[in-house]
Amino acid sequence: MIQKTTDTQKMATNKKIVFGGGCFWCTEAVFKMLKGVISVDPGYAGGNVKNPAYEEVCNGRTGHAEVVKIEYDSEIIPLETLLTVFFATHDPTTLNRQGNDIGEQYRSVILYEDNYQKETLKKFIEELNKSSDKGKPIITDIKKLDEFYPAEDYHKNYYENNKNQPYCQIVINPKLEKVKKNFSDLLKNS
Repeated sequence: MIQKTTDTQKMATNKKIVFGGGCFWCTEAVFKMLKGVISVDPGYAGGNVKNPAYEEVCNGRTGHAEVVKIEYDSEIIPLETLLTVFFATHDPTTLNRQGNDIGEQYRSVILYEDNYQKETLKKFIEELNKSSDKGKPIITDIKKLDEFYPAEDYHKNYYENNKNQPYCQIVINPKLEKVKKNFSDLLKNS
């Protein structure tokens, strides 16, 4: 007898996590490429102002980071795999900076949903720190997700809608090429 997966069972394998690894345009483009990722939504989290706007976040007045909320099917792409890609596609050892993007809104941060994610994150980072050949510790901020505020519509699918813009060509394209080279088996179209 073949058992069908019910919607309730499927929802149980769908999880959410929030990553901030610099500019959310880059982070969104990277994670949209991966099998098992259902959705990637840019937004703001980790601050102290309700309903922040992009200009406020960019000016460093809200305490928020630019982040993406990722919904993923944990049976297809486990949290550890998402973490591997996350840590490989930004510098988690530099405080409040990713490349030329400087400010607390560009900090490395992970906002988790539950204790399983929290414990997985702690163990994963501990292992990375033990194996680091650079000698710099990971300073990624780890917190429970309190509020996620979706970014303005023009930030959604930014790379897809603006591939010819200089920022996309100079900053995002190299990250995507790195993902294609190092994680080809995880890509949706592989």
